[in-house]
Formats: sequence, C-alpha cells, structure tokens
Amino acid sequence: MPAGRIRTMCPMNCHPTYCGMLVEVGADGRAHRIDGDPDNPDSHGFLCVRGRAAVEIPHNERRLRVPLRRAGARGSGAWREIGWPAALDEIAGQIRATRPDRVGVWFGHGAYVTTIARPLIMRFGHLGGFQVWNPAIVCWALGAYGLALTGVLEANTKEDLAAHSNLVVLWGANLASQPTTAPHLVAARRRGARVVVIDVRRSEAARQADEVYLIRPGTDAALALAIAHVLVAEGLIDRAFIDRHTVGFDAYAASLGAATPAWAAAHTGLAAADIVHLARLYATTRPAMILVGGSSLAKHRDGWQPGRAISTLPALTGQLGIPGGGLGPRHRSFPTGDAFADLAAADRRPPGDYVPSHMASMAKVMEDGKLDILLLLGTDLLSSFADAGRLERHLGRVGLIVAYDIFPNETIRRVADIVLPGTVWLEEIGLKDTATHLYLMEKALEPQWQARALADVLCGLAARIPVADFFPWVDVEDYLTAYLAPQAGGLSVRGLREAGGFVERGRLSHVPYADHRYPTPSGKIELYSERAAALGLSPLPAFTPRETGGGPERPGLEFRQGRTLTAFHAFYDAGRALPTLARVDPEPELWIHPVDATARSLGPGQPIEIYNERGAFEARARVTEDVLPGVVWMRDGWPGLNVLTSGAPCLEPKASDGLDPRIPGGQASFEAQVEIRPRGPVPAAPGRSS
Repeated sequence: MPAGRIRTMCPMNCHPTYCGMLVEVGADGRAHRIDGDPDNPDSHGFLCVRGRAAVEIPHNERRLRVPLRRAGARGSGAWREIGWPAALDEIAGQIRATRPDRVGVWFGHGAYVTTIARPLIMRFGHLGGFQVWNPAIVCWALGAYGLALTGVLEANTKEDLAAHSNLVVLWGANLASQPTTAPHLVAARRRGARVVVIDVRRSEAARQADEVYLIRPGTDAALALAIAHVLVAEGLIDRAFIDRHTVGFDAYAASLGAATPAWAAAHTGLAAADIVHLARLYATTRPAMILVGGSSLAKHRDGWQPGRAISTLPALTGQLGIPGGGLGPRHRSFPTGDAFADLAAADRRPPGDYVPSHMASMAKVMEDGKLDILLLLGTDLLSSFADAGRLERHLGRVGLIVAYDIFPNETIRRVADIVLPGTVWLEEIGLKDTATHLYLMEKALEPQWQARALADVLCGLAARIPVADFFPWVDVEDYLTAYLAPQAGGLSVRGLREAGGFVERGRLSHVPYADHRYPTPSGKIELYSERAAALGLSPLPAFTPRETGGGPERPGLEFRQGRTLTAFHAFYDAGRALPTLARVDPEPELWIHPVDATARSLGPGQPIEIYNERGAFEARARVTEDVLPGVVWMRDGWPGLNVLTSGAPCLEPKASDGLDPRIPGGQASFEAQVEIRPRGPVPAAPGRSS
C-alpha cells in the first residue's frame, strides 16, 4: 500500500459513537502513528485512550498468524499449523456431513468493525440454512425492546442536544460509552442546561452533572413509574399531546395510583422527596432530553421494563418531536434518514428447525447435543454469554468449534478446535455510520502474516459447501455500493471517495418524530400495548421487584458490570494484547462501598475473591462511596467474570422473537448475588480509593 496518511474510523466502540482517525503509514508498509481526525464531523479530532492504543493492533506480535488445528485435548494449548485450504476443506466437509440446522453461526463486534461483514454473515447463515444468531442479545437489544413497545426507537442527535436541550437526564448513560457526546453535553451546559445523572454508580458522566442520583440496580422502572405518578397526580402533563398522539392514557394513569414516590423510594433507595423533585424538574424544564443507557441498564432479569417505562415520560409531557426533547443519543438507536439495502436474504432461508436469538435457547441446543458445528466469528463466547461456566460444559457436546479472530482469547484457549487468523480494520476496506454521517474506511495496510478478511473466508466456505448465490457481486467495493444504494442520490464507494471519505446521511433529521408518526400498530405512542399483551407481557409499563431469599440465589451483594474508557468489552483479549490498555487497566477491580468492605475486613487494593454458587473470580478491592452499600460493580469483559452471572432468560422465546426482527429480546440475565472474601493481605501502600 502507498505510504501517507489514511483517513479511517476507530474500531474501539459501538454504533453510533465512532471517532475519526488519521493513520500514518510509512514506506515500510507499517502503521507508525494514529491521531484523531480534526475534520471528522462527529469527533472533531478527539480520540480516547482506546483509540490511541489502536496503533498497537496491526503489527502486534500476539496476533494470530496462521490457521491452527488443535493437536491435543481442548484447552491443552497444543496446536499445529494448517494451511487455509486444509482449514476451509475440513470445516466445509464437516458442514456437508451434517444437517444445515445443526450448524451454528455466532458473531460479535470483532467480525464487523468495518460494518461490511454483518450482512454477509447473516446472508451466509440464511442461504445456508444454518442457525445464525444476532449478537445484539448481549448488548443493546433488550433495552430497545422496551422502547419499541412504546414506539420511540429513533433518537435526537447529540448536535440537537447541544443546541436546544435545557435539561439533560443521563439515565444509565455513561460517557465512557459515548465519548463523542461529551463535548455536546459540555456545550449545552455552557448554554445553561442542567445535567442530571441517574445510575447505580458515580460514573464518568457524574463529572459533568449538576445532580447525581445513585439507585439500586434493577429499579429504574420503579423510578420512572413514580416520576410518571407525580406528573399525572400534579397535572404536569401535556393533555393535548396525549390526546392527539398516544393511546391508553387512562389505563396507564389508573395503573400509576400505587406507584407513589414513597413506594419507589423503598425499591430504589432514593428519598421520596428526590423523586418528586426529579419529576417536577423534568416537567417544568423544557425542552428536556433523556439519554437512556444502551446496554448495562438492561442487563437484568426484567431489563426490558426500564426502557418501556422511561420512554413514556416524554410522551406524558409532550416532549417528543421537538428540538432538544425526546430521547437522546444511545448505542444502536435507529438513526433518521435513509437506510441501507437489506442484503441478508432472510426471505430466502430454507425451512428448518431454527432456534431464535435467545441465549437460554441457544445454550439448551448445545446442552442437548443438537449442534454439531459452531462458527465463532470475532467473538469471545465465554466472555459474552452469561453463566459462562455452564455454557462451557455445554460446549463439550459440540463436535467442531471454529474461531475466527485477531488475537487468542479465553474461548480459543479453552474450547476451539480450528482457529482462523482475521484481518484488522486497516487491512480491508469498510464502512461506518453514525447517527448523522457515513464514513468510508479505506484499506491502509496489507494483511499481516496469513490473515484473511472475513468476506474472503465466507466466500471460500460458501464455494466448498456450497451456498448458492452467496456473493453475487464483482468484488467488495461492488458489494459496498449495493449496500449504500438506497442512500440519497444512489451513493457509491466512488461517491464517498470523491466527497473526501464521508457524507451526511441522506434525508437526515436531528429531531425524529416531528410528524408524530410512530412505529407501532396504532401509529401512536402506545402507553397501553396490545402487542405486549399478545406476547404474554404486561400491556402497561410495569416494574417487577427482584425476589430475595426464595430462590436459588443466596442473599449477598448486588453485582453489576459496565463500560469504562480503558476497555472495550472483551476485545483484543480483554485489552491485555495492547500494552497501553494493559498498563492503564492492569487487573480487575471491584468497586465496593466502605460499609461493605469493613464488614468483610477488606481494605483498599486488597486481593479478593468474588464468589457465589456458580463460581468464583479474583480481583482487587476498590473501596469507594461511588457505589451504594449493598452494591458492587466492575468493568466488563474480564475473562472468567461471567461465571458469576445468572443466565436466566429475560423473556420467553415467543416474546423475544416476536416484536421486531431488528430487536431480538433474547438476552439472559447478567445480574448476580455475590459474596466477597479476602484473598491476601492488604498492600502496604494503599491502593486506589475514592
């Protein structure tokens, strides 16, 4: 590839929070430096520590270099090199030797950092008649499920927030997940906007807040219902908006009678007076925007309920479809404007015994020995699934496990049979899209060692199996142009290049629902949902208290996990493969309140063991008042952490698969009750505390 500066996008975050980067490629064909792109209209030159560490990915000595075949027992660490033809021949041969629906395809962010592979993976699975499962079930989908029942999937943009919002409520929304939103939040504050944070810990977002409210995990829906109670009881609602644009208000209002601030205080841990204050502040400060957390907010047994309840608040106050109001930026909010072409061929899937994207059902298929082959594409399965210890036992009944990735990870080390080395984002052409722009990601480097792009791997398998009509395009650029075709003016790769590498989304609106047409059967905001009732769910927003003492979980500390600026889930071997990230975040830390630490004779920085009936995990104690008593919190992605988590299904398969094909609600619960015990002496020099 020619030397110079290549404009591309950072691979270290999720839609729509992407940052632009400039990569300096030397005459030796290596990436020597990465900087933020000052001309990027989303990030304006910003690049966090994750993005700056990305320069350590392409030429990293820990990368997978050649296809490997297990040479001993699973987990033994014994491997032998095999060539690409032999690897693809064996995989395709075993696929041909079984029924297509006994082949599973599970993929993660690592397989589509350039966007282009996701539709191809789905197309490969659909046309081949394989099980192909949507990775959104471990991330944003369950939260969006609740929003979809109400009818508010699109979000106001960060630019609209900066220009118009007078109140911003960050409800479980952490700026470590949305760093490009942070400057717009600062701009809103400079303009006089008030910022409120509601979370289970005092996160990075709290530094930009005027008010911070810590609540008990899993009680967000109770808080939202109590706020709605105050709005209705005190007449702080927009009755004209409700009459024109909602259905079911009378039933909803009647259901709120018992959801008093005192009732919610008992569940959330907030004072009733604080709940009343929040309701009055939200109703009387216009326009007000709520940023709903994209993932961690929903990672409990009833994780769809918070989105359902919170999304009724802008409807009650008439704040949808107006600048500065509604719901603000979140992970995987559906952007306004033109969509992409649907190339996944779901309508051409042959009949088969298909298992929905439902974590518990997927695990059951493996447990029952009904899956012969599992293709893992850019994902650390044992990190991304809840109740990972039980899942690993199930994987023993899967005959062939294939992993395509960049670095070794826990899943590869423990259960893989064939390992395929993948390309990084700079070694292939790709695309990224944010809420406002589309970006071309030019190829900057030749693939290192024997790494291959996933599109090439899937084409090689499709030719051998065979999977007919898998790739009818001339090349990847032709495929990308087909994907872009519905954009205004028939956008193409050539058009993106001629525009300098990025364009604004076609027919973009910074304020969704200005026409008050909502994606529900009624076309209105559904405070009462017949769809929910048909799926066996409460037709009205509801809160389900967590049961204590009566189930298999022993009472203990409430465990939760989430994102920080120093890590991107489990990618790049949980960040251990990149020296910069390994230095700034060297080992797992558990946030624990001083009251709980003292009761367990724990000091700051002390080695600890976190345990429950499912397993144990080692970490260090971070003693801090930034979590409530009774609550402990940790960064996600650490290998082995999810042996602690529940894995109980959040929805039944019928409900999870029946609402919207874009939103699989099949997440399992990532919550846990845990206990903590010392693992060694307190360090002589105190560790971090706050």
